[in-house]
Amino acid sequence: MNQTKLSVNINKIATLRNSRGGTNPSVVEAAIKAQQFGAEGITIHPRPDERHIRYQDVYDLKPFVHTDYNIEGYPNTKFMNIVLEVKPTQVTLVPDLPGVLTSNAGWDTIAHASFLKKIVSELQSAGIRTSIFISTDEKLMRAAKDTGTDRIELYTESYAVGFPVDKEKAITPFVRAAEIANEIALGINAGHDLSLENLSYFSQNIPNLLEVSIGHALISDSLYFGMSNAVKMYKNCLR
Repeated sequence: MNQTKLSVNINKIATLRNSRGGTNPSVVEAAIKAQQFGAEGITIHPRPDERHIRYQDVYDLKPFVHTDYNIEGYPNTKFMNIVLEVKPTQVTLVPDLPGVLTSNAGWDTIAHASFLKKIVSELQSAGIRTSIFISTDEKLMRAAKDTGTDRIELYTESYAVGFPVDKEKAITPFVRAAEIANEIALGINAGHDLSLENLSYFSQNIPNLLEVSIGHALISDSLYFGMSNAVKMYKNCLR
């Protein structure tokens, strides 16, 4: 089994930059360094209000991301136009409403089946791998398969919240979800609130976990340990 890839979400770098205006710290430099330090992917999530990653960042990063370039977001017209032009490695579809602080739910792949099928087809026709942000509900996962998506990204907030209390109980629905995904040939990504405290246990228990996307915790840990050390520490959790 190949080691799970670590994709570093650099939204928080953009948040810090935007707090003062200008270009410092540089999201491009952050992406370059994260990859030099061992990250196998860079994730960004542009939102309509551009409160962290700006739409221009999507274009500026493209020449410098030589690993997997993962762009997350809600597939409105502007988002779709940008990703179809930039052609990242992967687009992760997230059901964010405008103004939400952070992603807080997965797709209802039953209610939005026809919409998602159309979006997935359009992205795949452009040679872009697709992933759908989703909970561990079996019916929703099977409906995700019907959209034609290449992968799902398991929304791991409930795992992160439950881990300090009862890690076995917290991981159980994700293990079952992974078994279902493997059964129906869906690739498995995961993300949201994964950290140095809970990542090892998660990765050890999820069969065929392809990729984790980690931003807030890793960038926060970079303040204490430096980005080079933080990336290595997270990669160690995935071994």
